[in-house]
Amino acid sequence: MIRTARPEDVPQIVRFVQELALYEKLPEEAKATEEQLHTALFGPEAAVFAHIAEDDTTGRPVGFALWFLNFSTWDGVHGIYLEDLYVRPEARGGGHGKALLTELARICVRRGYSRLQWSVLDWNEPSIGFYRSLGAVPQDEWTVFRLAGGPLAALGATDGGADSGAGGPR
Repeated sequence: MIRTARPEDVPQIVRFVQELALYEKLPEEAKATEEQLHTALFGPEAAVFAHIAEDDTTGRPVGFALWFLNFSTWDGVHGIYLEDLYVRPEARGGGHGKALLTELARICVRRGYSRLQWSVLDWNEPSIGFYRSLGAVPQDEWTVFRLAGGPLAALGATDGGADSGAGGPR
């Protein structure tokens, strides 16, 4: 069963995020707190959404999908960016991952969104094979860039000149 996350799910979502970080061999990177996730999901300016996969027999949460809206300037409509998809190892192969992706695809179709998009680590062959089996295709012509930590702080601290190119009011 797939359902929308509720405020009482936040501690479980944090545990899922930590388990996912361990699986991806980056446990030290999972720093989000329950308070941060609660605010992101349920606060006054919430812009992040989550769904929980529950075991059909026990009703226990076995996975989650955390996502937010993106926008295609070419299509002129929103899409969904799937930030995290995780199913506990003991529940894999039970259809939970596919059910979570199916629910997000339904949201896209129902709302007229043009795409469901996510990233996957190059070494994660089981997930890549699973995604391909659903008809997903890699965007090999694109390279993901990230600005974080010191370089982000340094760039954000600069004046940027008379026309920073940011395209918005100062």
